[in-house]
Amino acid sequence: MKARLVGTVTLLGLLLACSTVRAAEAAEGSFDRTLKVSGPVELEVATGSGSIVVRAGGSGAVEVHGKIRASSGWRITSREAEEKVRYLESHPPIVQDGNNVHIGRIEDEELRRNISISYEIVTPADTRLHAHSGSGSVRAASLGREAEVSTGSGSIELDGIGGSVRASTGSGSIRAGRVAGGFTGRTGSGNVEVDHTAAGNDEIDTGSGSVEVRGLRGSLRVRTGSGGIRAQGEPGGDWRMHTGSGTITVHLPPQAAFELQARTSSGHVRTTHEITVEGILSPRELHGKARGGGPLIEATTSSGSVDID
Repeated sequence: MKARLVGTVTLLGLLLACSTVRAAEAAEGSFDRTLKVSGPVELEVATGSGSIVVRAGGSGAVEVHGKIRASSGWRITSREAEEKVRYLESHPPIVQDGNNVHIGRIEDEELRRNISISYEIVTPADTRLHAHSGSGSVRAASLGREAEVSTGSGSIELDGIGGSVRASTGSGSIRAGRVAGGFTGRTGSGNVEVDHTAAGNDEIDTGSGSVEVRGLRGSLRVRTGSGGIRAQGEPGGDWRMHTGSGTITVHLPPQAAFELQARTSSGHVRTTHEITVEGILSPRELHGKARGGGPLIEATTSSGSVDID
């Protein structure tokens, strides 16, 4: 009797395992399209689930490669998943109006369910980009105009953007190299790293993560709940930096003129610049002016040190 019971339990386990495999089955497909354009391109890319990669290519065309995945399971059979993929292969979500290109819009809610589309796009360098993924990473490189990118969950990597950048992710890191303009970045959890090649103003928020800004020529506002802050450049406006826990390190030109307000609740305040003290001088707080004053450098941390070099 016991042997028969064990055999029955084993058989049930196998049946459950097979059912799980069937539920996780997915249909896959792809599509490729080439769109003729002339002049500056306005490119909008969106996907509910999937990655987005955009890079510059030759002028005159936008090349789109989409990779489709439809999962069967709750409220969708494997046959229905397959039908969705085949439909999207022959009717990819691409709309073109002259040099305005919209990729990824699917108005039919039923068609969107259980669908993931990842995009790889080659576009002329003279492109302004708007890209959003509900869940997935976003990457873009060598674009000559502004970029606005976001993802609900995933990392963002940008390089060689010839204009201002706006980037946000609910959870993930943001890296923006060779930005020729200002930068606005927000992440719920993750590090932010920005490198500038032209003047612009920066505004950065992260719930938890470190922030590093290099080559800045403009104003700066940084706030992080937990993480260190490093900023290097020439202030063209006030620099205001705050972290709940972490060290703040600021690198300025040797002859920079600025006003300093630095404070830490636990740590030290140190500077290599000659400061004319105004009011408060202590190991944990320093107010004063360097070379007669200039833009405000405000650096505060609840736990960590402040170093101004």
